[in-house]
Amino acid sequence: MGSFNFKDLLVWQKAMTYSEDVSDLTERIRLAKKFYRAINQLDDSSFSVHSNIAEGKGRYSKKEFIYFLRVARGSLYESVSQLIFFNRKKLISDDELNKLETDANEIAKMLNALINSIERSIN
Repeated sequence: MGSFNFKDLLVWQKAMTYSEDVSDLTERIRLAKKFYRAINQLDDSSFSVHSNIAEGKGRYSKKEFIYFLRVARGSLYESVSQLIFFNRKKLISDDELNKLETDANEIAKMLNALINSIERSIN
């Protein structure tokens, strides 16, 4: 079996934990059926973060990897926007939002640093 070296990336590990935390939260708020599509979108966007990191790492060029890291960053921002929506609708607490925003901010910084590092290596 081949080595999936994306698992070694700390940013992927943190993104996976973030996705798990968001998934736990959305399982709890699924009772708000009128927001069913928005809840699914939140799940999808948080899941997309670690998925795009892994997909990019599996590509053959550094430029492709950077592209997927940027997609991951966009999905991360999308998920935070959705978390803010659910907080404003009183479906998640301020503490839950603050924790997930803090986690997302750390992931965003790591993604930016990884993108910058790879860009420097190809320029």
